[in-house]
Amino acid sequence: MAMQQTIRYMMTRDQVRLAWASSGSGPAMVKASNWITHLEYDWKSPVLRHWVRFLSEHFSLTRYDERGCGLTQRDVESVSLDHWIEDLEDVIEAAQPPQPFALIGISQGACACIEYAVKYPERVSHLILYGGYVRGWTRHRNPDHVREGRALVELTELGWGRPDPIYRRLLTKKFLPEGNEEQLHWFDELCARSVSPEMAARLLVSRGEADVSGLLPLLKVPTLVAHANGDMIAPVSEGQRLAAGIPGAEFILLDSPNHIMLEHEPAWKRFCEAVLDFTSVRSKAEDAIFQSLSDREREVLGKLILGLTNVEIGRELFISEKTVRNQLTRIFEKLGVANRSQAIVFARDHGFRERQTPTAPEAPI
Repeated sequence: MAMQQTIRYMMTRDQVRLAWASSGSGPAMVKASNWITHLEYDWKSPVLRHWVRFLSEHFSLTRYDERGCGLTQRDVESVSLDHWIEDLEDVIEAAQPPQPFALIGISQGACACIEYAVKYPERVSHLILYGGYVRGWTRHRNPDHVREGRALVELTELGWGRPDPIYRRLLTKKFLPEGNEEQLHWFDELCARSVSPEMAARLLVSRGEADVSGLLPLLKVPTLVAHANGDMIAPVSEGQRLAAGIPGAEFILLDSPNHIMLEHEPAWKRFCEAVLDFTSVRSKAEDAIFQSLSDREREVLGKLILGLTNVEIGRELFISEKTVRNQLTRIFEKLGVANRSQAIVFARDHGFRERQTPTAPEAPI
């Protein structure tokens, strides 16, 4: 990626060295930590780089490795739930993002974000929760779910650090059931490089103890809840509970089996569009890319995206076919594309929307 990030260190209130990074430009967004990240490896990852790239392309992004993981201090005494919110507060204090800012919580990061937004509603403009949950696995009423969680903790303690990734692969497959071999291997290696077996087991236990059910009715900030329908880490029912418990929350169901959506999935594109729409960033990004187009050229491009021919575009806009051809030539030059197909793909990928202010009919030329 051409985009760059800056990594810094800070000391938390209990004297843990915590690594955080800033990247991108645009409205401020803070991402809470989630399961096993590495600020440097994530940037290059075939599993996570599209997440970092998307958020950095549209926001001034602040993110961090949680205690015990990645570039953050590994030998820590406590990874309890209390530290989730404290570390998020300390990172925000160090980064000083302009307020109010967007807050995004992925997986267990949703719990910290919910607590922060309840505590500081005036600081949060938008709350985005993806793959989150209300209660951890130890809090579930289904005894099989609890047994599975305990078994994963024990397997992690026994096999996490072995050269053969067979034990880590059990968890990797739950995160990425449709990942290819390269993606699965990378995630296996991320786990081994980013956290020790003992710490991985402790983190799994801390996830299991989470419970934010009492906080949901207290949320007063605009909230978007997104969840994959086949998520094996956080069942979709947990996302639905989040949305049902948060006053006025929007909910979007994504068609994916993966807890971490992959770049090629249609669900990933839909999630990106939902985030841009929810935060009102789409229109700003569109203006930056398409600002060189005149109102008439925007109208022509809008009709082109709908699949209209030059004759049909001329008829719709009351201009001649020759004028349409000339307009398209200028549009292609401004967008840096060679033909109709490329213009359509470019416009769709970059969130183009035709302005709705009608242009007065012109006499055919």
